[in-house]
Amino acid sequence: MGAPDAASSRTDVYLDWAASTPMRPEAIETMVTAAQAGFGNPTGSHHVARTARRLVDDARDEVADVVGALPSEIVFCGSGTEADNLAIFGSQAHSGGTTACAAVEHHAVLHPVQHLGGAVVNVDSRGHVDLDHLREVATAELSVLSVMLANNETGVIQPLEPIRAVLDAQAPRALLHTDAVQAFPWLDLREAAVCADLISLSGHKFGGPKGVGVLVVRDRARLSAQVLGGGQEFEMRSGTHNVAGIAAFGTAARLMHAQRDSVVARVGALRDRLVSGLQDAVGGITETAMPAQADGAAADRSHKVAGSAHLCFDGIESEALLFMLERQGLAASAASSCASGAQDPSHVLAAMGYSRELAGGSLRLSLGFGSTGDDVDRALAIIPPCVDQLRTAAA
Repeated sequence: MGAPDAASSRTDVYLDWAASTPMRPEAIETMVTAAQAGFGNPTGSHHVARTARRLVDDARDEVADVVGALPSEIVFCGSGTEADNLAIFGSQAHSGGTTACAAVEHHAVLHPVQHLGGAVVNVDSRGHVDLDHLREVATAELSVLSVMLANNETGVIQPLEPIRAVLDAQAPRALLHTDAVQAFPWLDLREAAVCADLISLSGHKFGGPKGVGVLVVRDRARLSAQVLGGGQEFEMRSGTHNVAGIAAFGTAARLMHAQRDSVVARVGALRDRLVSGLQDAVGGITETAMPAQADGAAADRSHKVAGSAHLCFDGIESEALLFMLERQGLAASAASSCASGAQDPSHVLAAMGYSRELAGGSLRLSLGFGSTGDDVDRALAIIPPCVDQLRTAAA
């Protein structure tokens, strides 16, 4: 699905859905209607304020339903990053003690944990938490452990139940936080994150607006607010509500949940065709987080979300490839969208044991609910010649 590039070149093929998605038409309609009808301050007592508050409450009910939470456990924030920060800093501020996270976390988690002097837990070659190392870290002093449900670069799904079991056995007071920003479009959080105490979401990853996030705070979890003022969001996050954005978030979340099964099946098939086509057309490709398989065996990507195709190309640099792809009308990224343009290879791939040279040629091709077969066809026509050209120039 194409969208014009206001700066200069066109975009015929958008394969950066993990970075951000277009807003769903229904979410835009909700946003416009809410902006017109819900312009009042939801904390007021008059009719206009009550209308705004009802829009927020309706969205809270929608989100609670699709994540398997109580409405009182839904805390609206300004972004997924703010939700992650609230989970880490809020847990530590309330309970004291130490913090920890997996080595492959988004920087919205990794940086707060490092800022607090917390521990970083090792992962294996698939990006799964090393449970033996976690057992060393999970002491009685641990206040919060953060482990991403689906990795934003590789798409690897993290099983949370074994992690929860380690905490229950060794650090029973520790909260388990999961950044589910990338997971929600692909996984039913009512099952995949049932054992988490804290869950982060971000609207623009599934057809909602930018600037709206959610932190699910289970009743058993206790946090100290990090944004103080008017005491909104159950005293957890002060600030006047973004009524229109919150309403649109609710609509997008409801639609994503309702359509998830069909989207996963359709997009998963597109992803598989894209990866297989590139592997057939271009040599020297490593698909990350994939185990060795017998010759002729179909690749099993069930441990990854359906929209994620993460590859490393021998003998090229990511930034040069991305530049060429954009010139051909294809939008993608090298690692996290927050890190694209950085000269250092992905910390995620480094933690998984990939060499600096191989990680330097990484390409994240991510699909979403609006991706089409034509997107895959165009990508298969564009990417191989660009890779060949770069390798020839480097030879």
